[in-house]
Amino acid sequence: MTPRSAAVSETVEPLRMPAAVLFDMDGTLLDSEKLWDVPLYELAERLGGRLDPVTREAMVGSNMTATLRMLFAELGLDPTPDALTEAGTWLRERTKEVFRAGVPWRPGALETLTALRATGVPMALVTSTERELTEICLDTLGREFFQVTVCGDEVDGRNKPQPEPYLRAARLLGVDPAACVAVEDSPTGVAAAVAAGCTVLVVPCEVPVEAGERRVPRDSLVGVDLAELAALLPD
Repeated sequence: MTPRSAAVSETVEPLRMPAAVLFDMDGTLLDSEKLWDVPLYELAERLGGRLDPVTREAMVGSNMTATLRMLFAELGLDPTPDALTEAGTWLRERTKEVFRAGVPWRPGALETLTALRATGVPMALVTSTERELTEICLDTLGREFFQVTVCGDEVDGRNKPQPEPYLRAARLLGVDPAACVAVEDSPTGVAAAVAAGCTVLVVPCEVPVEAGERRVPRDSLVGVDLAELAALLPD
């Protein structure tokens, strides 16, 4: 009598991988929002006023122009082109000084970037920070991690919370944003990534982020790997 095999073969569906992982910078990879506090509060004093912490919180994730306009509104100042230009020049130069002194990592961020790079998944940096300041931060981050970098002064004024920064990164990588995972820390950044069609891993830093569609919360980036990010994508 011929014995029958008891083995049962199972077909396992391969895990769908992200087309790319798109990272915010300030507050997500680098703990730089606290460093922004220094020049922002100093600028408010130079302009003859005081920056309210509530207004500072609203600035998180915003680009330079939006931040300056919020500051001028807070202080009751007329945001003339010349006044904004002068304030922006001072803020950039002071922020350079602060950043060059050293920008600390967020927990787990370097390990996550290193692990993802080893898999070969494309990665982009999508930040509201302008190119000149981003280049200083890239000295800490490492340019080798990112195939694409999109900065706040490179999106024709369509900054976060508009989707253009993430759409631009996806275009440059040649991928569908709906097949990408974005990693963000602020309501402004999350809104931009969701509007672009991305699924978002939300790791709050300075301000809370409300729950919503295609938003998956996490306390930190410690232990994040490609398999976890792939599992976030819709079927």
